[in-house]
This record gives sequence, C-alpha cells and structure tokens, in this order.
Amino acid sequence: MPINNNFIAETLNQYADLLAIKGSNPFKIRAYRSAARKIGNIPRQLSDMIKNDENLQQFSGIGEGIAEKIAEIVETGQLHQLEEIKEEVPKELLEVLKLDGLGPERVQDLYQKLNIQNMEDLDKALNSQEIRKLEGFGPKTEANIRNSIEKKKRLGDRLLYNKVEEYIRPLIEYMEDCEIIHQLSLAGSFRRRKETIGDIDLLATGGEHKAIRNYYLAYEDIVDVISKGETKSTVKLRGGLQVDLRIVDQENYGAALVYFTGSKDHNIRLRHLAREQGKKINEYGVYIEETGESMGGATEEEVYNAIDLPYIIPELREDRGEIEAAQQNNLPNLIEQDDMKGDLQMHSTYSDGSSSIEDMAEAAQKLGYEYIAITDHSQRVTIANGLKEEEVLKEIEEIDDLNKQFDDFKILKAIEVDILEDGTLDYSKELLDKLDLRVCCVHYKFDLPHEKQMERIMRAMENPYFDIFGHPTARRLNDREPIDIDMEKVIDKAIEENCYIELNASPERLDINDIYCKRAKEKGLKIVISTDAHGPNQLQNMKYGINQARRGWLSPKDVLNTRSLNDFLKHL
Repeated sequence: MPINNNFIAETLNQYADLLAIKGSNPFKIRAYRSAARKIGNIPRQLSDMIKNDENLQQFSGIGEGIAEKIAEIVETGQLHQLEEIKEEVPKELLEVLKLDGLGPERVQDLYQKLNIQNMEDLDKALNSQEIRKLEGFGPKTEANIRNSIEKKKRLGDRLLYNKVEEYIRPLIEYMEDCEIIHQLSLAGSFRRRKETIGDIDLLATGGEHKAIRNYYLAYEDIVDVISKGETKSTVKLRGGLQVDLRIVDQENYGAALVYFTGSKDHNIRLRHLAREQGKKINEYGVYIEETGESMGGATEEEVYNAIDLPYIIPELREDRGEIEAAQQNNLPNLIEQDDMKGDLQMHSTYSDGSSSIEDMAEAAQKLGYEYIAITDHSQRVTIANGLKEEEVLKEIEEIDDLNKQFDDFKILKAIEVDILEDGTLDYSKELLDKLDLRVCCVHYKFDLPHEKQMERIMRAMENPYFDIFGHPTARRLNDREPIDIDMEKVIDKAIEENCYIELNASPERLDINDIYCKRAKEKGLKIVISTDAHGPNQLQNMKYGINQARRGWLSPKDVLNTRSLNDFLKHL
C-alpha cells in the first residue's frame, strides 16, 4: 500500500525531535522540520510522484538529501537513520517532548542528567522534586510540567479526523477491490464526522466470512493483528490507528450500521422509543417484543421507519434533539460544500502563506467561488511575518490591480487582525477603514483569567471595525485548550454588535465546535466558514468545516458566505 504524505511528515518530524534530544546540528534539525511542514502543503501524494520518477526537489525546502530519505520511507516504510537513533535515544522521550514548555534542550537535560526516559520516569522525578534541582528549572517549571501532564490527559490520544481520513482511505480502496464483499461502510465516530477519532469501525457483508477476514488481514499497512475471529478482527495500522472489522449478514446490515455508528446516547434513545412501542431494537434488527417478529434490519431506513422515524443522517446522531425533530418532521436541511460562495480567511506570501495572492485567487476560482478574503497577519504576530501598515497598503494596491482582471470574481481586501490584551485592535482606525473586511483573533495571552479575557473580547467586539471573530476559542485540537470565555455571552454580543463568528475549517482547529454552531443557529446568529488556508491545496479543508457545520445543524441560510457577493457585502 502507498505511504501517505502524513506518514512521511510524521517520520521526518520524529527524526528531527530525536536529533534535537540528542543535541545534533540545529540547522539539520530545522531542515527536517521545514521539509515536514512543506509536505503538508503539497497537494499530490509523494509516493505517486516517486513511482513516476518525478523530482521532489521541485518543492522548496526539499533538497537532495531529504528527497532521498523520503524515497526510502516510501519504498521501505521506515527511515533507517530514525531506527538507528531510536537505539541511542529512547523513543518514549517523544511523548515527554510533546509536553508544553519542554523543548528539546530541556528534554535532553532530563534524559542526560536524571535518566528520564519516559512519562513514568518523569512522574517519579516530579514526585521526588529532583527536577527543580536542575539548573534552569526550579519549582515553577515543575508546576508547569505537572499542569501540562494533566492537560495531556484531558486532551487524550484521539487522532484528528483528517489524519484518520488519510490513513483509512487506502484501506477502503483495498477492501472495495474484494469481489466477495457485497457491502462495506465505515461506522462509529468517523461516520458521524467527529473532529477527533479514537478508532475505526468497519462493517462488511458478503460471501464466506473467513475469506473476507483473511483478505482484510492481508492488507500490507497492518503492523499488528490484535485479534481475529470469524465475525470480528482488530488490527493496528502503520501510524497507530486501530481498525475493527465486523462482518455481518445482509439481513442485519442496516441494524448493525445504526448500532455501530452510534452515538451511544442516540442509540439509548432509539431503544427507549422502541420499548414504548412494544418493540425492541438491537444490532440485528427491530422486533415486536411479544412475538419476536422481525420488522426490518437490512437497511438503516428500515430500522428508523420500524419505530416511526424518518432516516436521521449520521452527523446528527448525538441525542441533541434529533429524535424530537424527526418525530415532528422538522430535521434541518443541512449545508453542503456546493453551497459555499466564498472563503473568508486565507494567507499569502505577504505573511506566512506559501503562495501569492494571484495563485490563491486562481485556486478559489477553480472551486467555483465568487469571492475570497486575503487575511494576512497583522503586525503583532512577528512569528508569522505580520505586516506593518505600509506593507498592508502595498498589499491593498496589488489586490486592487488583480481585481481589474476579473469580471465575476472579487478579492476582498482584508486582514487577520490581532485582538490586543486590552481589547484594542492591532492597527490604526485609518488603516482598518481602507479594508473590506476584518477578521479579529486572539493569538497571545491565552491564559488570561476569565473576567479579563471576557473584558478583552467584549471591548474588541464593540469596535466598529470588528467584522468576524476568527477561531473564537483559540483552541488547537490535541494541543491547546480553549481560552476561558463564555461563548453564550459572545454569541449574544455578536448579535448586539451586528458582527459574525467564524467556524475555522482548519482540521487542527474546527473552532467553533458543533455545540456552539447549534447554539448560534438557535439564537439567530449567522456563522462564517473559512479555511484559514496557507496554500492553495488547503482551500480543500472547507469540507472539514462543512462536516462541523452539519454536526451543528447549520443550513445554508445559517452561513453568511453561502450568499452571492452582492448579498454578502450588504450584510457587512
């Protein structure tokens, strides 16, 4: 099976991390990290390019040496230098390195001076207060490490949806090539399109169960067979993803799909509803309680109809009112990707994007968009090459020139402007007035106490140049927790001030979450869905924002940028 770009990037990052712990050349380490980051912006699979003898050095940041290492990863599934360094440096240290505030140098000190090799060793050293004795550490550092460990436990080890998607796609293609499989479907939280995934449930029907199982277990990307049975087999794929295959009979397929798709709360409600009707429902079908007579189970539609419900799509199956809405024939008409008319947050080479404004506009037009907003970073975000006011003016001129070339497309002059600690915005009102759109965001001081953080946000939203609150909770999935704000009050304030809230479609953010999407809809606040793209291929991330919006019950009318350009501009 082909090695995907995500696995290649993770391998290079892992190698860079272990090199850093070992104390290797910092320029070498930086080169591997940079290459891994660049791979994330390459729209094609590198394994396909290598198969076609295409030169990987056409991409900036990938030189001859790294190109050779990528080829080795693609051809062998591993990097021999990484395997060698794992013999010198415990790979469990990578988990320690993921903790906030522990960079490679500090992890190197912990390893070399206290022989800390894993999280268990770290916990013991914290309990014995050995860490504070090291130069450059101290009691405060110990407390920060403890907090980071607790945070990691809260965030868990679930994988991002897009990462799982990349790993599971080749497996699905492989399974679909099996002629004796009649039906095949993903289930579980992946089918419900949750933002993070624990493991994968895969259901199949077909010929001899044992033959289907053996075909599944022959998949080349399997690194560990955890269990194998006639109807259920569990494996672990390269990259750590666990997949359970369940083989069911055709007459039970729909019932099994409902059961294993979940959620648990949704299924409990279905069982209660069935019981009220003198029926029972399980993974095999729906039955009349008294006689045991089957009322269906081959399709999901049969299952729902048997308990007097219309079909409920997987994204809504969370017991958040979907049962009641179905009973009243009032399920929402959910948004589709084709409904989107524009993308309102993206970056160019003016700040930290990988492509020019013109390239971003061309990619957006290919997607059928009528408009985009170029929102490069404001001056405070120096790490992302935030723009000085004179650079913004230069960018405005370029956008004006480009817009003269278009008849049915418009680039909006915009900025991703920092909300400063005191609630003011990061540019003068004279400059902000020259822009079509301002996306206002928090990029620092994430740890302000609730009251101060709310004062900051409320003051910013009162600014007449505040159009859209970008990635409002500032979370990064599996990495950074949300800032301490009251989203109910933020939604109310947005309505009061006639501004909007973003659903950031970047798969690392998906901010706001589905619950806040539904709450905004209920209160009548329009949402903006934007990709926060840093290269043309990341415009495709809109689909993850659509997933989140659908889980949040959003219809096209609930999303501002489903409107045509003229209608959209009227709302601003």
